[in-house]
Amino acid sequence: MPWNEVELIRVAANGINFEVAQLGSGDRLALCLHGFPEHAYSWRHQMPLLARLGYRVWAPNLRGYGGTDSPQEVSAYRLETLVADVAGLIRASGAAETLLVAHDWGGVLAWTLAMQEPSLISRLVIMNLPHPACFTREFRHPRQFLKSWYMMFFQLPVLPEMLLRRGDGRAAALAIRNSAKDAARFPEEAMAVYSRNANRPGGLTAMINWYRALIRSGGLGGGGRDYPKIEIPTLFLWGDADVALDFSTTNGTEAYVSNLTFRVLHGVSHWVQQEAPEAVNAMLEAWLTGLPVPEFSEIPQKPSAQPSFRESEPPISTPRA
Repeated sequence: MPWNEVELIRVAANGINFEVAQLGSGDRLALCLHGFPEHAYSWRHQMPLLARLGYRVWAPNLRGYGGTDSPQEVSAYRLETLVADVAGLIRASGAAETLLVAHDWGGVLAWTLAMQEPSLISRLVIMNLPHPACFTREFRHPRQFLKSWYMMFFQLPVLPEMLLRRGDGRAAALAIRNSAKDAARFPEEAMAVYSRNANRPGGLTAMINWYRALIRSGGLGGGGRDYPKIEIPTLFLWGDADVALDFSTTNGTEAYVSNLTFRVLHGVSHWVQQEAPEAVNAMLEAWLTGLPVPEFSEIPQKPSAQPSFRESEPPISTPRA
């Protein structure tokens, strides 16, 4: 979908103004939450499908991203504030029901909101972000702890921003493309969007402050926490070539979600909805229309339109929640 086909609107919620990409109409909302270091643009392949299925699709640039307000204080990005942003957007939409679709950091917010305010959500879709209980369990083990090194690196002042801002923000965009299995799914048009997003004045500080606030507030959680079971019908999609989230973080999800459909996209990276949009959309449409959700191997794979390629920068691997 050409990005210029979406309507960009402003929505006030939780005390700030959000830039929201909108497609479709009606009182059934599909709210799509992006991750780091992405943008609402990451949902360009799913928005037409959801609109065709009768949803008014909102893909907001979350706090600190795109044209949304980007306060510079770390305290503005505490998890409870970010989750309240999502609840505020749902309420501001006036929708009768909400399908919440989320990836990466958006998934952190979606899991949390589903536990805290389940009445706001009718259906839940999570892509490549484990349930908090499962991530906390695996984070204690060396394999996942080492994969999460960037979360500690982001606690440093100034240096993370300097590295990701190189080339007018291109280093941040390369962090996405260079960690994909099919780099051709991220052509120059996409790279330009992510580069501009990272190169905004104060933009990278706002984006990285999500991680700073999480660690400083003890947001990774500790042992003994009780997680309320999620009763909302949930579709959980996972690209198993994720370089920063181990597949073990998906184990045991069914203990925390009573109505769970789980599908693995073999050989697909963390950027699942952009790298394998045909498969993601086929699974999403089947699940939303009450049909059996196909396995990845059952879906014809469309080859990339361009040869795969990589660039040598940046020297740090792709960060994410």
